[in-house]
Amino acid sequence: MLKNKILLITGGTGSFGNAVLQRFLNTDHFKEIRIFSRDEKKQDDMRTQLKNDKLKFYIGDVRDYSSVARAMTGVDYVFHAAALKQVPSCEFFPIEATKTNVFGTQNVIDAAIAAKVSKVICLSTDKAAYPINAMGISKALMEKIAIAASRNSCNTTICLTRYGNVMASRGSVIPLFLNQIKSGLPLTVTDPNMTRFLMSLDEAVELVLFAFEHGNSGDLFVNKAPAGTIAHLAQAVKELCKSENEIHIIGTRHGEKLYETLCTREEMAKAEDMGMFYRIPADNRNLNYNQYFSEGEVDISIIEDYHSHNTNQLGVEGMKELLSKLPIIRRDIFGETGGNLFGE
Repeated sequence: MLKNKILLITGGTGSFGNAVLQRFLNTDHFKEIRIFSRDEKKQDDMRTQLKNDKLKFYIGDVRDYSSVARAMTGVDYVFHAAALKQVPSCEFFPIEATKTNVFGTQNVIDAAIAAKVSKVICLSTDKAAYPINAMGISKALMEKIAIAASRNSCNTTICLTRYGNVMASRGSVIPLFLNQIKSGLPLTVTDPNMTRFLMSLDEAVELVLFAFEHGNSGDLFVNKAPAGTIAHLAQAVKELCKSENEIHIIGTRHGEKLYETLCTREEMAKAEDMGMFYRIPADNRNLNYNQYFSEGEVDISIIEDYHSHNTNQLGVEGMKELLSKLPIIRRDIFGETGGNLFGE
């Protein structure tokens, strides 16, 4: 069903886009994959390394509707990965996060509906659940925009995925730890008791593909993931590298939580367990407010959130086993060749 279709990936030069290309570029899935982003240098790096006629590049910005609309012409499916997602930078420049994550998403969805795209998958983050920082707030609004659009879109299916930290993605802590070890510097840990969900880029792609195959309009898909403390993660990297570098506690950064939530209790009350994933259908109630007050849900108060403190916890050995599967670890520590464009 995908053989003669066109896929557009917004933010396609990032970690997720590169992982999708690793999966599909040399298969008969999709006759064309369009990479939409605003960074011509990253596009040129990707073009030069991959040299594949299936790959087409579009310079533009999701903040600019006209550039999105031009790239959307003839597209069958969209993976919307463009975002500002560094917590500290979004915290200092919240309006920039809003322009990209909120208004940019509206542009992508509007352009997709106008172009009669079959399905749009929007990528979200655990920080959108109970958000306390600008990045999470903007992503929570992104989710609301997608779900609101799904209620009125007849020809375009719009659904979402939400996942936690992608290990070794650009800007994440594992490449930072490796660079600190190589430079003989201490490993900087914010709060050793801080927990985070852990997943690989391949698992992020699997989640999106699961949503792509099974999603109805307005659905939100969450993968079940293990978690661990930042202290155990730093220690696991040290042991894999056979490093004697010290670990320095530097304190919690702007906008960081002690733990992250993938599903709120309100979402867990209606979540469908699909094995490795939860499917959370859209709340499609209308503006008849009487329904909100007369038809409550008694179970919500006794259901737990699904967060990184109460999921399966990985100790140091479990972390080492998980890390050993990452291309950046296999290359930089085990000396294996390969890895994607960004060494992730």
